[in-house]
Amino acid sequence: MSITIYGIPNCNTVKKARVWLTDHQVDATFHDFKKQGVTEEMLAKWLTHFPWEKLVNRAGTTWRQLTDEQKAAVNDNASAIALMLEKPSVIKRPVIVEDNIALLGFDEAAYSKTFL
Repeated sequence: MSITIYGIPNCNTVKKARVWLTDHQVDATFHDFKKQGVTEEMLAKWLTHFPWEKLVNRAGTTWRQLTDEQKAAVNDNASAIALMLEKPSVIKRPVIVEDNIALLGFDEAAYSKTFL
């Protein structure tokens, strides 16, 4: 099985997930969504697996730097997609969406259950 893991390389959670995948011989391609981008189609697909409230990392620095007006304007899938396209760093990471796999963030137990 080969998967794609989406994130940014300097994110500690992404680093942990990538190390775990390598240590467990899971073939994974890394997609840096700051450099390689994200598309509206990708985000729409991800939103079929995760609610926008989870996909938008509202605990992260990027979210905290938004104005109250910008935060209030994010209230549905369409407005969340617009924000994530404009500021990909606001996406919770890593994201893995493949066939019957949908993982958001890194949880060792969930990765073990999914890949081992």
